[in-house]
Amino acid sequence: MDDATRTELEAAAFRRLRHHLMEERPDAQNIELMTLAGFCRNCLSRWYQEAAAERGIKMSKDEAREIFYGMPYDDWKARHQSEATPEQQAAFDASHPTRD
Repeated sequence: MDDATRTELEAAAFRRLRHHLMEERPDAQNIELMTLAGFCRNCLSRWYQEAAAERGIKMSKDEAREIFYGMPYDDWKARHQSEATPEQQAAFDASHPTRD
């Protein structure tokens, strides 16, 4: 497989992941994604921002989040995210122990 085709397939897979998280499973809370997978929508938007920076494109965290979320992050949170329950927070804390 040539590099251009590989890049196109990787981009398509990313777009499909984004669609899944934003359209099909907006109910999956970011804290749950972090607990189970070690990354969430915010991580994906940060990686997008980092990829832009590697190419000399200046992009703020808020700009990257708006691109990924398709709206301002605060709007997304108000529509789809809830406060973490004590159980969710405990599971997150257990899966991300602090390192000294």
